[in-house]
Order: sequence, then structure tokens, then C-alpha cells
Amino acid sequence: MNIIFKRLSEVQKSDIIELMNNPLVGRQMPLLKGNWTEDTCDKFVAGKERLWANHGYGPWAFMIDDQFAGWGGVQPEDGEADLALVLHPDFWGIGKTLYKQIIDRAFGELGLNSVQVLFPPSRTRVQGLLRLGFKEEAKLQVGNETFIRYRLEKADIKESQGKR
Repeated sequence: MNIIFKRLSEVQKSDIIELMNNPLVGRQMPLLKGNWTEDTCDKFVAGKERLWANHGYGPWAFMIDDQFAGWGGVQPEDGEADLALVLHPDFWGIGKTLYKQIIDRAFGELGLNSVQVLFPPSRTRVQGLLRLGFKEEAKLQVGNETFIRYRLEKADIKESQGKR
């Protein structure tokens, strides 16, 4: 299996639009509202490119054997490094492999000390997240939606890696 991280601006808009309009993906993302169009996609990709320009990092597009599998990685969010992984359902089984590469880049290349993940309370299956070393921190509001913030500290990654 060949995994390549690209910028979102390097993939077909139609692939991003298809992903973001997928109802199974939408169920996992309470902030994902409405039907995605080419205009929606253009604004989304432009915003993600601004993150790269302003902060030196942002989300990637994931290509698995030359197919767009989804997007994610770490991006700056209100002074935090926010980790996201948005995959097409056809690629849900590859999440752990991508996660490891993302974490290696976050704590290695990017030199981050921690990353956060925001899950809606409806995502009750969090044991895997906790086994990776994430710790529940707080409930917060984002865009009129409630989320639970989980944090992984760089120091905890070594401990959780040893448990695998």
C-alpha cells in the first residue's frame, strides 16, 4: 500500500466534494452542514492553504494507492494544534496507520508538544483514543455544537506507544 500526503489544493475538487457530501461522513461531523458545492470546496481549500501560509502547517489530503482517501492531520485552531482525520468510508480501516504518520509528523517535524481532538458527545466509542494516550480535558462549544476535548501530550506518546 502506497500512502502519500499531499496538499488539499493538489487533489480533484470533485473528490473532496464527494467525501464531504457522504452521509456516513456527515454523521461523524456535526459542524458539516448543507450540501457541498464547488464554491464551498474552493473556500474550504483556500482556508486550509491560508493555514499553511500563516503557520507553516495544516491538513493534508491522503492518497492511498493513487486514490483520494480523505483529509486530515494537524492544523492550528485557537492557539491549539487540532488533529482531524476525515476518511471516506471505503478507507475507514486505514485510520490507525494514518494516525501514526500524523503523530510522527506532529511531534517530530512540527515539534508540537501536544495535540487535541474534539469529539461530539455522540461519539461514545473513545476507548481506542484513550489507549493511544489521549486524556479527556473539557467540554466546549464550537459553532453552537458541544464537543469533548481530548489531549495527547508529547510526553504521553512514548508511554502509550509502549503499550501497543
